[in-house]
Amino acid sequence: MANNVANGAILVILCAMISLSIHKVDEGHVAVYYRGGALLQNTAGPGYHIMIPLITSYRTVQTTLQTDKVKNVPCGTSGGVMIFFDQIEVVNILAQSAVYEIVRNYTADYDRALIFNKVHHELNQFCSVHSLQEVYIAKFDRIDENLKKALQEDLTEMAPGLKVQAVRVTKPKIPEMIRKNYEMMEAEKNEAAHR
Repeated sequence: MANNVANGAILVILCAMISLSIHKVDEGHVAVYYRGGALLQNTAGPGYHIMIPLITSYRTVQTTLQTDKVKNVPCGTSGGVMIFFDQIEVVNILAQSAVYEIVRNYTADYDRALIFNKVHHELNQFCSVHSLQEVYIAKFDRIDENLKKALQEDLTEMAPGLKVQAVRVTKPKIPEMIRKNYEMMEAEKNEAAHR
């Protein structure tokens, strides 16, 4: 009887260890592995894989087209007006062959350093040398292309294998009083044009 209980306990422990060692990596992702907090060189593609339970952990990294959404980006114009971009979308793709190096240099949350922080920096660089009128109207149509170019130039040097496909920038929110003045000026221009 005691032998059956011991065998049952061993079987339960063995089943638990096997279930902790098997993991699934979805299509479009690559798994990176850590042992004792250190990144291991081996990666794994889609499918079921085995690792040493309780000692090895893993994170998956997306290698298909993804959209990072940077929200509520403050931006100060050259005239000192603070405006906010509600959302900036950066469509990007990471090459499978670059996963290990990028995770090693920037962690599995690489998009924080390489996309999110860089968008804030580049947008502030742009706004700081342009007036509100330029940012909001005259040069607004060029912001997304300029941002894409600046991001890709840095990524080519810092993180080869991470490509920016497109950048979409929403119209910035400007202070209410200034927005009303713009609307009044536009209405006056239209009225004068129709006379």
